[in-house]
Amino acid sequence: MTAAQALALRRLLEQGLPRVSRPYQALAEQIGTDETQVLGQMRQWHAQGLFRRIGLVLNHRALGFTANAMLVLDVPDALIDEVGQRLGRAPGISLCYQRPRRLPQWRYNLFCMVHGRQRERVEAQIRQMLETHLLSDLPHQLLFSSHAFKQCGGRFAPLPSGVPAHG
Repeated sequence: MTAAQALALRRLLEQGLPRVSRPYQALAEQIGTDETQVLGQMRQWHAQGLFRRIGLVLNHRALGFTANAMLVLDVPDALIDEVGQRLGRAPGISLCYQRPRRLPQWRYNLFCMVHGRQRERVEAQIRQMLETHLLSDLPHQLLFSSHAFKQCGGRFAPLPSGVPAHG
């Protein structure tokens, strides 16, 4: 596969797999190669550690999950790795990551996303999770989403000149 074809493949993969019975064959046709070459390139990228998996980005709102909340916690720095790993494995947590504190206005350093159908159930789920993990005493807030402006997977392939970065 040429470098130009590999870059084109990366751009196409960022848009998602085609909704056809042979998505890798369809990608191959779009970049002028064959399915074997596409799969070989993807195996090579995986072996190099450039990606861990291929996944789906579900439109959770369309599925009825409209009570979506970000739990933010102020975790002592000495415990952040251990607490982050525990909460990252907790049922119902779809994202869990550390961010730097923005003192004095924003002291929170651990962020956990929870999706639910009813606000009350999400609140109860969070309370239970904090109790189970002995974290109820940590300063925290639950921030519910009010409007979705955009949801997509990551974008990492360089864009050709003149192509807008959004959309």
